[in-house]
Amino acid sequence: MAVLGKTARATGLSLTAWVLFASSGPLAKAVMAAGWSPAEVTAVRVALAAALLAPVIAVLRPWALRFGRGDLWLLLGYGLLGVAGVQLFFFVAVARVPVGVAMVLVNLAPALVALWVRVVRGTRLRGRVWLGIALALAGLALVAELGQGARLDLLGVAAGLVAAVCAAGFFLLGEHGASRHDPLGLTTAALALGAVVVLAISPPWTLPADLLGAPTPLGVPVWLLLVVLAVVGTVLPYVACLVSLRDIPSAAASVLALVEPLVAAVLAWLLLGQALGPAQLAGAVILLVGAVLVQVSGPAVAVSPAG
Repeated sequence: MAVLGKTARATGLSLTAWVLFASSGPLAKAVMAAGWSPAEVTAVRVALAAALLAPVIAVLRPWALRFGRGDLWLLLGYGLLGVAGVQLFFFVAVARVPVGVAMVLVNLAPALVALWVRVVRGTRLRGRVWLGIALALAGLALVAELGQGARLDLLGVAAGLVAAVCAAGFFLLGEHGASRHDPLGLTTAALALGAVVVLAISPPWTLPADLLGAPTPLGVPVWLLLVVLAVVGTVLPYVACLVSLRDIPSAAASVLALVEPLVAAVLAWLLLGQALGPAQLAGAVILLVGAVLVQVSGPAVAVSPAG
């Protein structure tokens, strides 16, 4: 019963994390509509999240911030890929393609992880894994409208694919780190390192401070959306995701993560009026079916991304 209780709590945390992560796309899109660039939104999101979380953890759980020299590679990879890389490239994609398309592109990460396991680790994968990868790529072609070049933003699709690579690295490193370190401490360190990177790309003195009070399509000022994005769309889901990985396998967690693009698409439709066409909706379903096949087909199943 205790094990079932832990699993149930972890499942609830994982679902909560993906729903919260899904909010980041529509929120960021609304801020960018007010005149902010993807780099600027990423810089404020990550820096604000780190600034809010770090003092709390330093006071309440200082031991969680103690890392050894051998953890440097984990922290750098986690911060550079999972925080700076995935968010920056995801927001570039969101700025150039519909939120639903960007979310589905990022969810190619399971296929990328399966390929990594096969090629780098030399693990033999089941036939269902390759079928899932093929379905995911076919779905991607439909979602990205590869047959309609006039409507396809190549830079936006490329940014979404790079975000998927970063997301795959984030979850592989996150699963590795969650069993060795306190999730709050690991999240804080990763956000701090990510903040250094994104603020180097978009320094504080270049941020459009005059647009903090600008109205957004959601009817609230930019500064309020940025705070919500930092807390609800960043700190809470990152922590919830890492905590859940302690009690449920990554395969189960990644299947739960597939609710993220669906929630994001619904939010983009409700909040921003963005809707996918029939072919794109069919492609999204095919891609997600392929991702599920990859996730449930054995030890090579690894992870799915975040936004």
